[in-house]
Amino acid sequence: MSSFANTTPFASNPVTTKAELAQYLTGLLDALAPHTSPGGARIHLGFTGTHYDEAAAQLEGFSRPIWGLASLLAGGGSYPGVDRWVRGFANGTNPDHEEFWGNMRNKDQRMVECSAIGFSLSVAREQLWDPLPAEGKRHLEEWLGGMNDKEMPNTNWLWFRVFANLGLSKVGSPRFDAKRMKADLDHLDTFYIGDGWSRDGPEGVVQLDYYSSSFAIQYAQLVYSKLARKEDPERCEEFRNRARKFALDFVHYFDEEGRAIPFGRSLTYRAAMSSFWGALAFADVEPPVPLTWGAVKGLQLRNLRYWARQPGAYNVDGTFTIGFCYPNHNMTENYNSPGSPYWFCKSFIALALPESHPFWASPEEPYPAALRNTVKPLYKPLHIATNLGGHTYILSSGQQCSYPVKQSAAKYGKFAYSSAFGYSVPVGSLTLEELGADSALALSDDDGEVWKVRRDTREARIEDGKWLHSMWYPWKDVSVETWLIPPTPDVPLWHLRIHRIKTGRKLLSAEGGWAIYGQGPDDRALEPSTEEAFGTLESGSEARATSKAGVSGIAELRQRPSRKGKAMRTDANTNLMVPRAVMPTLMEEHEAGQGDVWLVTAVFGLPSVGGQDGAAPGWEAEWRKRPVIPQEIAALMA
Repeated sequence: MSSFANTTPFASNPVTTKAELAQYLTGLLDALAPHTSPGGARIHLGFTGTHYDEAAAQLEGFSRPIWGLASLLAGGGSYPGVDRWVRGFANGTNPDHEEFWGNMRNKDQRMVECSAIGFSLSVAREQLWDPLPAEGKRHLEEWLGGMNDKEMPNTNWLWFRVFANLGLSKVGSPRFDAKRMKADLDHLDTFYIGDGWSRDGPEGVVQLDYYSSSFAIQYAQLVYSKLARKEDPERCEEFRNRARKFALDFVHYFDEEGRAIPFGRSLTYRAAMSSFWGALAFADVEPPVPLTWGAVKGLQLRNLRYWARQPGAYNVDGTFTIGFCYPNHNMTENYNSPGSPYWFCKSFIALALPESHPFWASPEEPYPAALRNTVKPLYKPLHIATNLGGHTYILSSGQQCSYPVKQSAAKYGKFAYSSAFGYSVPVGSLTLEELGADSALALSDDDGEVWKVRRDTREARIEDGKWLHSMWYPWKDVSVETWLIPPTPDVPLWHLRIHRIKTGRKLLSAEGGWAIYGQGPDDRALEPSTEEAFGTLESGSEARATSKAGVSGIAELRQRPSRKGKAMRTDANTNLMVPRAVMPTLMEEHEAGQGDVWLVTAVFGLPSVGGQDGAAPGWEAEWRKRPVIPQEIAALMA
């Protein structure tokens, strides 16, 4: 297959030094110049819509790159196009200018964009604030201060007002509201639930996704802990202590190749998933053992290198696409504008550090050896993380978005999420192929016309550090009790899902394994195959698919001949990682009133590594092994 299109404008950059990271950022900023308005205040990158207005969307394109630009300037770097943003500050906040952003209203998207602006005033005042004329400064501070009397969502958004006030304080503005900032910080502290973790909202919210870490809360706490250390020392030290604890959990969401596990919403922010590591360095927080500065550097830079080499993440001019590994609007939210992906630029915060900082002075280290081939229960987010056998993923039960969000069942309700295989989202509602039900149990009570998958998970808990146990009630007369059991050293490539279904109605069930790249060496659809050759296999109550991405398989462990294995070709653009995927699936019919229906599903996965085509040879020996049902659960089944 020709690979002429399989590159990016940034693929040749090694991204190993501060200068190379700055070069990467500069390339991203340069690509925005042709899309910038004459007055500099708006950046227009496309014509898709959002739930908010177009002016706010173009402000988003303007503001989000500032996370990177301000970090570059704060670290002694320069950028020839900085005047675009200085002019944008003056004109975007001028009520008489045609590019005026508009004043903020309650719960306004403009509030989100204030965080990058406040950060820039805090760390790059000389380059971005001082050049403004007196009128421009007055307009900017009036506009930023305009959010202090507005209603905000009771979520991580409150950090955006904190950063606006922080920036106003750093430039000595009379619009700085110390009382408002303290009240916001005090309230944000009520989101903290221990072990370094904060939920994204008040008590009752069970949402601990990347907004709890890199996208918002942890990142903001770390940056604040450096910039407000003199004024708020006790709180800042608490934030730093939280980060030390959090780091020892968060490291398990990354694999040896630099990928972060896709989970939750807003994944079009891509490398922002890793920005916690740069923020840890920015705040001068000594990494907790077994992490070192070299390990932290590796976690940040490997993720950036991964994204620098993903062709589908970029348009041909070097601007970002909306999607994940390729342009994909099926997985986005109604707040994703063409400028939204530039939240990515939070991952450039290490550019604010001098070359002498241990982050840059330390040699980059691989993923810590002490953390490889491990299984770790993560009690606060209700995840069990594992990288046994070279496959990094989490088992998950209990999280859900606290408000309606597109594809929330796929983003929070699946049984497992993989750094290599990602997850899939629905692209339609008529067929199982459209559903993208990887790592999920789909049920239908109308012969497959409509399918339900888990979204509202109840009674979720980690039991004795061994497994996740939860309930799902898809209909009033149907209950599904699920145990998710992580791999063990003797069968490292398998995990178990055990379901007890009680139903008062006839059901169809379809349970998916990992969705995997579905093309052969000739780029044509996978054909049936045997042994370790690329292709698909369907045999009784088993199915698997093998391709250059690795191998994925699924098997029923009990004698259930009615449960059939199928290598299902999902509809195009369901999976986040690849646009053409195959999903090993088990299918069965269940009659009403049968008593307990036990499904014992073993799921197999081994990704390729280091750019190799396919899983490492010899994996079929691991396939022939099968996990054992834990005695406690087997006793319930007897």
